[in-house]
Order: sequence, then structure tokens, then C-alpha cells
Amino acid sequence: MPTEPRAGKSGFKEWLMQGVARNPAQDADHEHPQHRWWQVMCLTGLDYFSTLGYQPSIAFVAAGYLSPIATLFLVLLTLGGALPIYNRVAAESPHGQGSIAMLEALLSRWKSKLFVLALLGFVATDFVITITLSSADATAHLIHNPVFAKLTDGFDHPVLITAALITVLAGVFLKGFKEAIQVAVVLVTSYLLLNLIVVATGLYEIFTHPSLFSDWQRAVFTFPDTGAPRSIFLVIALSLIAFPRLALGLSGFETGVAVMPLISNPNRIAKTRKLLRTAALIMSFFLICSGLMTTMLIPAAEFGPEGKANGRALAYIAHAYLGDGFGTVYDFSTIIILWFAGASAMAGLLSIVPRYLPKYGMAPNWARASRPLVLIFAIICFAITYIFEADVEAQGGAYATGVLVLITSGAIAVTISAWRRKQGVRWAFLTISVIFIYTTIANIIERPDGLKIASLFILAIVAASFISRAMRTTEIRIKKIELDKTAQTFLDDLTDEEIRIVTNRRETGDVVEYRFKEHEKRTDNHIPASDPILFYEIQISDASEFTGELRITGVDVAGYKILRTNSPAVPNAIAALLLYLRDKTGKIPHVYFGWSEGNPIQYLIRYILFGEGDTAPVTREILRQAEPAPELRPSVNVGG
Repeated sequence: MPTEPRAGKSGFKEWLMQGVARNPAQDADHEHPQHRWWQVMCLTGLDYFSTLGYQPSIAFVAAGYLSPIATLFLVLLTLGGALPIYNRVAAESPHGQGSIAMLEALLSRWKSKLFVLALLGFVATDFVITITLSSADATAHLIHNPVFAKLTDGFDHPVLITAALITVLAGVFLKGFKEAIQVAVVLVTSYLLLNLIVVATGLYEIFTHPSLFSDWQRAVFTFPDTGAPRSIFLVIALSLIAFPRLALGLSGFETGVAVMPLISNPNRIAKTRKLLRTAALIMSFFLICSGLMTTMLIPAAEFGPEGKANGRALAYIAHAYLGDGFGTVYDFSTIIILWFAGASAMAGLLSIVPRYLPKYGMAPNWARASRPLVLIFAIICFAITYIFEADVEAQGGAYATGVLVLITSGAIAVTISAWRRKQGVRWAFLTISVIFIYTTIANIIERPDGLKIASLFILAIVAASFISRAMRTTEIRIKKIELDKTAQTFLDDLTDEEIRIVTNRRETGDVVEYRFKEHEKRTDNHIPASDPILFYEIQISDASEFTGELRITGVDVAGYKILRTNSPAVPNAIAALLLYLRDKTGKIPHVYFGWSEGNPIQYLIRYILFGEGDTAPVTREILRQAEPAPELRPSVNVGG
């Protein structure tokens, strides 16, 4: 294998290329620190539970006084839909690969790769908007905090503050960020405790002031313009229409599966299911309570763009009913957990490239380092913050789109898996999938921003991936070579001979074919009749895979010795074997080709997509890049 190109002698460049990302998709448990399931739940909760900072206000903006009912439907979908789906995902991807890897395995070849690349666009949307939305909501809590307003004389520039928070986040990752579950445990525990105090206070106000409930009930069951009554069926219908816009409250499930490698064995799957169930129940409780109390206790005008409850409904209640002292503590806790949610999302983004793209050959070498990616993601976050003007509600649709597409992909993956096994539960999973598909489509139609952003990510990922793959196709790409006993015997017989390899595209595989091919190559390349030759035949396996292993078998056809193997790419398999023979024998092997006739551009495209093309020049270029010294390079011969 060729060595990695060096970063260069520049101090800045060396610093930038440090911290090469380790592939988090590896299954070896010892590479991950082990923790109790409830501690890992707190890591998930940085993303999941932090949505309480903005979910209730976004819910009211989306559904108005119907917000509690729409939230109830969201909770039912959480417990009856997302939870069963991800219980199954946890069982089928116990090393944290998630639903994307399930779909990758269920599909095949380029269909699988392209589908994954498209899903990665939505994953990027989810994570990037998590950073920008969390930072924007942290800014809202900061700006509306009376202590901050007094100290800064009413400084009200959300875009600048949000950009500053993102800059600090990027700076931390440029310095080097390490996962700290203990910090997550402290943050999540304290945040949930503060929310429990706020919720208890709000529910106490509602129970001690029955008129609040009757006023809300009147607002729900009458038309706001005319005051005419509306039926329960219309209320349910309107709530069902509105609830897809609340879907950002489902954000924790894919993250819950992704952190599985951090959960201690034994019974990791059972513990993960306990994590998912506990997190879903906690979140459902807070969603229902917060939706009900914020709708009843906060004037509708305060949810507007200039209102004090915009993006911070629970904080508004904390200040209004528990005083500015407690409210400031609540604001501080919310700001910190939102900031850490952005850190969790950034860590997720940095894991996407090493988990998927390198094995497709669709990431350049510099993308294996964290720091260049941090700079790119930070720039993207700055752009989105500027475009959306750091508005929490405006980004809610894009966030919900990313979340819903991921959960829908999980539902589809589980449904396909159950269908292939002909399990009775497949109909339940199919029903859940249809519900999530409806929810996703409804959200996209209502607020297409998420689809637009995801489309830009998909376009950028696909374009960059194929450019990278085209540039990296001349790497060796073979990780390991194994020879069976017969193949090894063939090589041992050449101890005192020149190593001459004749490539052959097998047709009939009979003695006539090899007799003709031998005569042709000896004539065209002036190979002495006394020198033995080995035929080398490569069958294309999955050309969409970038790397592979060669398991070479030896076959004897009437005295003609043939080496046969499977590989994603023919020239790379040839070059890998030549270098292997050189290193094992100390001899410079020779390989013989015939000329290819046809359009070289077509051959190039065929090679990139299907692993074969004008083999001779590509093989030589692979060898040239792998071995800079010409005198040590295997000899490539083309005749005819």
C-alpha cells in the first residue's frame, strides 16, 4: 500500500492536518470507553432534551392554541412509531451504524452508494441546523435575559452573537475536542431538574387558576375570527395537519443508536432499548406539559418575532413565575446545553466522512483530518445563520426535515428487513413508515427550506465524492492479498525464473483459449519460449466498493497455470499483485497486456464506475504513484 502523502513542511499545514479522523464505524468495542446506559443517555440528551429550549415556542407558532393537541399526536408517534422502529434498528446495527448502514446493506452496488450519499445530505442538514438552531436559541435566551440586557445596555444583534457562539464552537474543535460523558451527565441532569421545577410551577398555576384551562378550551373549540363553534373532528384534523411542523421533537432516536458503542456490555442491545425508552418517556412528559402550560400561561403576542417568548417559552415562564434570579440560572443552563448540543452535532458531522466516504473512495485525503472539515462546516454555519437571520422558528422547518428523513429512512429500512423475513410485524412497520412518509412530505410542502438545504448538501456531497473518487482511483486500493495452496505453489515454481504475468479476460476458460493467448503474448512481446508464464484473471466484484481484498486461487488447465481472483477494480488488482510479488521474491515482475481500441474517455468513465477500462496505462500509472523509483517498479509491457 502507498503511504499517505505528507502534509508538507509548512507549520500551519502540519497543524491543520493533525488529528486525522479515526473511523468510528469500526466494530472493535475496546476502541470506545464503556459507560452505563443512563450515562450514555445523557450524551444523547444533549441533542434530544435541549430541544425543550425552543420546541414549545415553535409548537405554538405552528399550531397556535392547538399546540397541546398537536404535541399529543407527536408523543403518540414517538412512543408508538419511532420507538418501535429504533428498537429494531438497535438490534440490527449493534455497533452504532444506524438506519443508513441498514439501508446500505439492504440495497446493492451503486444504488446503495447513491442512496447513502443522498441520505448523508439530510444528515448534514440535520447536524448543521442543529448547530445553527441551537446557537440561535442560545442567543435568544442570552439577549432576553435581563441581567445580560442590563450589562450590555440592550445589545440586540442575534446574527453577531450566534456567529460568535459558532466561532467559539469551531475554535474548541480546532484545538481538539474530546467527548466527556461526565460533563453531559451534569448538564442534562441539572437541565432536566430545572425544567421539572418550571413545569411543576406552570402546572400549579393552571390547577390553581381553572379559568386558564377554560379560556384555552374556548380558544380551541371556536373559530378565532367569528367565534363560531368547531367540532372535535375539525380540531383533530387541524392538529394532524399542524403536528408535522413539531417533528423536531423526534431528534434523539438516530443519535441514541449512534452512541451504542459507548454502552457497556453485556446486553448492549437491551440497554440501548432501555435508553431509547427512558429518553422517549422523559421527553414525552416534558413535551406534553410544556406544550400545555406555555399555551395557557403565555400571551400569544409574546411568541411573535419581537416577543420575549420567541424561541424561549419555558424561560419566559421561569422568569415570570420564579423571578429573574431563577430565570437567569435557567437561561444559563439552557445556553450551555444548547451549546453542547452544537458540539455533539459537530462531532457527528466529523464522523460522517470517515464512516462512509473513504470506503467509497469519495473523500480526499485532507478530509480525513478534522480541522479542515471544522473550518468548512463553520463557514456553512455562518452562511445559514446569515440567511435565516439567526431566527429560531425560521430554521425549525429545515431541522424537522432532516430529522424526519432520517427517521423515515429508519422506518423503511426496518420494514424492508421485516418484509424479507416475512415477519408478521411487517404490516405494523409498513403503517408506521406510511405515517412518517406523510409527515415528511407534509413538512416539506409546508416549509421547503429543509429540502432546499438538503438538496444543496446532496449536490455538493455527490459532486465532491465523484471528483474525489476520480482523483483517487489510481491508489492501490487493495488492503490484503491471500493466496491458496495451489497459487502459492505456482509462485514457488518460479524461484529460479523471471516472473511473467499475462493478463487475460476469461471467455471459455478451456485449453484452446490459453494456447492462443500464450502464443499471442509470446509473439507480440518476444517472450522466450523457455520462460514460464502465469495467467492472471480478474472477475469484477462490486465495482462501487473502493477497496477490497484479493483472495487468489490457482487453477491448472492442461498445464496452463492461472491465477484467479475477484476485485472491485482490475488495474488496481494487477498492480497490487505485482508489488506483492516484488516484495515477496525480491524480483521485478513483468506484466503483459494487449492494446485496447476505443474512445479513451469512455474507458476512463468505465474504469471509475465499473472498475475496468484501458487497463495497461492505468496499471502503469498506479505503479508509478505507488513506487517512485523506476528501477524498483514492476515492468508493464503492451504488445500487438
